[in-house]
Amino acid sequence: MARLLTLLLMMLLLGAHHPPKEPAYYQTKALPGDGVYSMLRRYSLDRNSCNIAKFYALNDLKAGASLKVGGTYSLPILLYSFDGKTIRSSVNIKDWKTAKDIETYNDLMLKDGYRKESFKVDKQLWVPYHLLNCPDEDVQKSKLDETASNGEVNLAVEPSGNRRFPIFGKKYEHVPLKDNSLAGKVYYIESGHGGPDPGAMAQVGKHTVCEDEYAYDVALRVVRKLIEHGATAYMITRDPNDGIRDAEYLICDSDEVVWGNESIFRGHKPRLFQRSDVINTLFEKHKKQGVENQKLIVIHVDSRGKGQQTDLFFYYHPEDKQGKILAKTMHESMETNYRKVNKKRGYNGTVTARDLHMLRETKVPAAYIELGNIRHPTDQKRIFLASNRQLIAEWLFDGMK
Repeated sequence: MARLLTLLLMMLLLGAHHPPKEPAYYQTKALPGDGVYSMLRRYSLDRNSCNIAKFYALNDLKAGASLKVGGTYSLPILLYSFDGKTIRSSVNIKDWKTAKDIETYNDLMLKDGYRKESFKVDKQLWVPYHLLNCPDEDVQKSKLDETASNGEVNLAVEPSGNRRFPIFGKKYEHVPLKDNSLAGKVYYIESGHGGPDPGAMAQVGKHTVCEDEYAYDVALRVVRKLIEHGATAYMITRDPNDGIRDAEYLICDSDEVVWGNESIFRGHKPRLFQRSDVINTLFEKHKKQGVENQKLIVIHVDSRGKGQQTDLFFYYHPEDKQGKILAKTMHESMETNYRKVNKKRGYNGTVTARDLHMLRETKVPAAYIELGNIRHPTDQKRIFLASNRQLIAEWLFDGMK
């Protein structure tokens, strides 16, 4: 009996020398377009430099490293078991303010949809690393901008209040906020083709013209209009060096990428799914955040016989009621504005249902637009002249609000 008691005592003493188990760190997957700062910003961890340093250390990354879409990364959020009593006793801290900040953070993550349940229900506390180690914010907002390498729109807020989006090019990168009429709304603007696929092509004198360049330019102009009014707008197909261009003949190139700085797939079907998958991932993220108003606009240029002139025409998926309304509203905007500019000219654009991939495979209410026939002289004036491309963008925008 005495020997048994001695063994039990030894076991207790040995157990006392084991340090308490360190809490694990929360893990998440990188979304299309994610860089280190955008991922940390999503979880409200971007204002403390120690969080940034800790992220690199946790994931064994060098400063400035890019993230792999779909890759799993540890965030500087420690996971503590909630004892059902207080946050202070659960985390083993004495400071009431820190405990209150931890509670506020958990409530925020629940509200934003990143937590599925309250910590009082699932008994798991999310504790940001900085609240225990470096609570004072030391990173200015203007320094949180993503680099162009990660594929995210680069927004810099300057002291003057001007906003800078380099994706639009030097001439158009400053985008003043006119109003917040579209705040809380999310738009996905997808210009067709790009990368290894220029889309429809035509020869005009000594110039070779490509569909993807003109669709991209109009798409950029639409996004700029949306941002002017406070919307969240994504350019899905992106070009690292072609901003908004005012030339008549846009040079064809093949350096476009997809949101997230991913090279565009060569195969037709993989290329389409690559884009619809990106859009669906972003849609689900915003849906989880409670965003109810999301729309997708797909922009193309048609190719028909040289003698066949067309007006802008619109498609929607047969089962997409909201997409049908969107397409009709944009069509009405085009028709109304055309009549204002030229009362004598009729407008023959149509709105019809089609079972196209980008309408069928995306979860967002969507409208698909053909800007005209790249091979017809009249349509070429509509597409080639920068002033006309700007008008098209503005008239499309009027039907999207």
